[in-house]
Amino acid sequence: MKPLSIGIPRLPCSRLSCMLRSHNIIRQLHMQTSPSHIPSPTPFVPDTKTFLSLIGRNLSQHAAKIPTWESLFSLKSMQLRKLGVEPARTRRYLLWWRDKFRKGEYGIGGDLQDVKDSVAHVRVVELPADRSSRALVRPDATKKLVVNAPPDVPINEPKLQSLKPVHGLKVQGAHTIVGPFVEPVKGTGGSIATVKVQEGMWEQRRGEKIDGGERRKVQVRRKRKLEELRKARA
Repeated sequence: MKPLSIGIPRLPCSRLSCMLRSHNIIRQLHMQTSPSHIPSPTPFVPDTKTFLSLIGRNLSQHAAKIPTWESLFSLKSMQLRKLGVEPARTRRYLLWWRDKFRKGEYGIGGDLQDVKDSVAHVRVVELPADRSSRALVRPDATKKLVVNAPPDVPINEPKLQSLKPVHGLKVQGAHTIVGPFVEPVKGTGGSIATVKVQEGMWEQRRGEKIDGGERRKVQVRRKRKLEELRKARA
């Protein structure tokens, strides 16, 4: 007696191709009609040109092709390709930073609110230490923070308490502000500094390819080994 074989029924090729085609059409329509959240510009990133300049990789050269903030956050990868944003890894990098900005994930300076002519001042302020924790804190203990405030504007106590620390910057030693792209103001001993918009401030550097990268590594190393053997026999 032959054993019974239970198999999954196969669809005719015509029916299968129709189903795949329908699925692709629905997926494309969904991608075209799904609304994308367009975040508001920030004081440090007020326009498209500044955004492209900050993320680096020479994307600022495409600023004229993406003139508006809305187009920056709504164009699809294929549309960016038609505009001449090449190669594909550059488009992926732009889309990656676009999604990060939507989520409020910025590089240095992205959270600065008091900005004038692409320059923000930061300064060291001293606040009473947090006594809500279980750790023993002296009554006169204080903590030092780096906040975004102009140097010529006095900070009264209520405003002082409402200021948030600047992400990525810290106080080193007694009163020196340290962090990426920080430029100390002369005569302040490092307690007041500026952060200015610069090309590539937020750039994520590409890793260096070793032996041609993952796809060509085996082939490159094999050729090198054969060349070494050939030279050894000569």
